Amino acid sequence: MLKCIGIDPGLGRMGFASVVREGQIFRSLSYGCIETPPSETIPVRLNMIYEKLGEQIACCSPDFMSVEKLFFGRNITTAEYVWQARGVALLLAARHKLPVFEPKPSQIKLAVCGYGTAPKEQVQKMVQRILNLDCIPKPDDAADAIAAAVTGFFLFAEEKRTAPSGGRHAAISFG
Repeated sequence: MLKCIGIDPGLGRMGFASVVREGQIFRSLSYGCIETPPSETIPVRLNMIYEKLGEQIACCSPDFMSVEKLFFGRNITTAEYVWQARGVALLLAARHKLPVFEPKPSQIKLAVCGYGTAPKEQVQKMVQRILNLDCIPKPDDAADAIAAAVTGFFLFAEEKRTAPSGGRHAAISFG
């Protein structure tokens, strides 16, 4: 049994999901969002994320972390804040000695839906189906974190399979 904590980075809302894989069965231990008030300063908000995400990690004792890699085209200010929040998640992974996988959005869509340009709604429906949930996880950030965790399991398995021939530096495929 392996446990992964998936992260959908954000400053205002950071999605998290603790997912277990037993054989081919995925099960959710917990999921949700860490929300920070915009009225607080950035350092205070980052500290809130640090504390609350740290509690989640301590509670679920994951074997590894999967943090969505981000790509922004236009709003650099928003991107900067999200990257800072993402850095907090990476720092926590380092402090807890967790291996980290960083799937791109297209890799997450490919792993969960079978193609890398799947719409957000399809990813959410597939997350519901993969985890055999009664309804689509809400808010969207939590569903995205679950999808990141599921993808993390595929990346973890791929790393184990390719370790003798190069490990993380080997090409990642979903086949």
